[in-house]
Amino acid sequence: MAGNQKAKGKAEQAKGKAKEAAGRAVGNERMEAEGRMEGARGDARQAKEKTKDVFKH
Repeated sequence: MAGNQKAKGKAEQAKGKAKEAAGRAVGNERMEAEGRMEGARGDARQAKEKTKDVFKH
């Protein structure tokens, strides 16, 4: 289960970066902001999983 959550976090980070770059390229500030938000959500998920791993061992 933890591996699945880690993969989900990586996917959110990548999707967020792509969306942010696309928004920047077309000049769409809303899309750019949504991309930053998705990237941050992925970062948070990754941090949560790393913390769980630390306490697991």
